[in-house]
Amino acid sequence: MNSVIEKEKKLNLALTKLKNLNLENPDIKNNIENLTLQKNQLEIEKQELEEKYKNLMLDFNNLTKKLDEFKEQDDIEQKKQLEFSEKIDELNQETDTLLDEIDKWQT
Repeated sequence: MNSVIEKEKKLNLALTKLKNLNLENPDIKNNIENLTLQKNQLEIEKQELEEKYKNLMLDFNNLTKKLDEFKEQDDIEQKKQLEFSEKIDELNQETDTLLDEIDKWQT
């Protein structure tokens, strides 16, 4: 982007200098026309690049939001897994206690 802006500034400076010259020379007129065409082309390219940049920023923001959502979902899933593991541990402890009680009654 900066190179486009720098090119535009240089072309504007060159155009300003050329406007102060004697315009009777056809070569100078042609150069001015060429510089004007180049300036117009650079302005078009600048607009296109700015539009592409805007679209890329929108895409980046959307992807960042989706990534945050995935991270949040992953955190929720990890919490659920931890809770499930804790419940399994509790059930295992209860089962062990019941088995101990059964053993006591059988002896």
